[in-house]
Amino acid sequence: MLFYAGYLSSQNAQSYLPSVITSTVKAIVMEAVNRICSNLFKMSVGQIEIKNIIAAMYDIDPNTLERLHGECVREAQRTNGNFSLGDAIDWQKGKR
Repeated sequence: MLFYAGYLSSQNAQSYLPSVITSTVKAIVMEAVNRICSNLFKMSVGQIEIKNIIAAMYDIDPNTLERLHGECVREAQRTNGNFSLGDAIDWQKGKR
């Protein structure tokens, strides 16, 4: 009903609908962006925590770390980022 009242009171009724659709789509997209950004932030916090725990537990030399990074990049490309803890366990046990 509010939409119809806005439509009727608009000076140019033909331009009302496109502006309403545009603003609605923008609001929906911004809501999705905000949710994605929030989830990325939470994931980043988790990654930083895990990396600090590993760094505290193991003394990994820079060459090994660099080689591991390259292997991880290739694995992420191969799996399109779909990599689970089970996959990591299999990788470390030489089952992949």
